[in-house]
Amino acid sequence: MRLNQLDGPGGAVPSPADQKGDLSVKAKDLAAIGDAAFKLYQRLDKDGDHAQNTSATAAKDLKDDFEIGGALSDVVETWRTQVNSLLAACAHISNHLDYTKKAHAGDEHYIAASFSYETLDENFH
Repeated sequence: MRLNQLDGPGGAVPSPADQKGDLSVKAKDLAAIGDAAFKLYQRLDKDGDHAQNTSATAAKDLKDDFEIGGALSDVVETWRTQVNSLLAACAHISNHLDYTKKAHAGDEHYIAASFSYETLDENFH
């Protein structure tokens, strides 16, 4: 069983020499992902905590007389932790894609001008 590809006809797996690469990623695709991550970060940073103060106040007020106060306090803490984790992930994705785009822009131009993927593929067969 192969998890990274489909078996060939009759269950045979093609040899690496018979395979041709088909991975293609365009800068436009990466930019769209980075932009979506940045927009999500901005919106979550603004709206992810709008109930923080009222929930924390309610938890404090209820804590002395009701067990639910402690539970609500735990929910407030967990929510904040999860929002922070998601903010960090969005920032990481957005920043990494911005960096990748800038770092590889010159490399991509050089590689595209020097040779094609078809030439590379031919040289490995």
